[in-house]
Amino acid sequence: MTTHLVLSAIGDDRPGIVEELARTIMDAGCNIEDSRMSVLGGSFAVILLISGQWNTVSKLESGLPSLERKHGLTLSSKRTEGRRPADKLLPYTAEVVGLDNPGIVHELASFFSHRGINIEDMSTSSYKAAHTATPMFAVHMTIGVPTQQQIASLREEFLDLCDQMNLDGVLEPAKH
Repeated sequence: MTTHLVLSAIGDDRPGIVEELARTIMDAGCNIEDSRMSVLGGSFAVILLISGQWNTVSKLESGLPSLERKHGLTLSSKRTEGRRPADKLLPYTAEVVGLDNPGIVHELASFFSHRGINIEDMSTSSYKAAHTATPMFAVHMTIGVPTQQQIASLREEFLDLCDQMNLDGVLEPAKH
């Protein structure tokens, strides 16, 4: 039976950190099934879904404190189950771009939460607009829309919210 572990790591960004984590996981006899990695400011952050037999996952867990000390990382881990297939959910993407203002992520998360729609993946970025250097903000979300949800009305309400917040938005089926 396969055991799953979610592992997050944060540390100073430097070359080789991904290789060191991947080698430690491989040496324990485990596999990286899914991951998200990014440099945020001067720090590196990663979250990994790791799988293995119960004994290999236990071996990895027991080596985490030494990995933390050796590489100057802050680690957190939690055992979890494998992802179950989403029944009666349609994968959609929501994307918005606009002037960078506080509260954009909160408003979008609230919009979907109040409709029983789960945000499955999200990435955001701040950047300066070309030529004007105006502070801009972009959000990309993958969401699971319940099949009973009327897509046309959801899209209309989403675009109304974007208009109210002065954002350009798109809600469309996810392309895998």
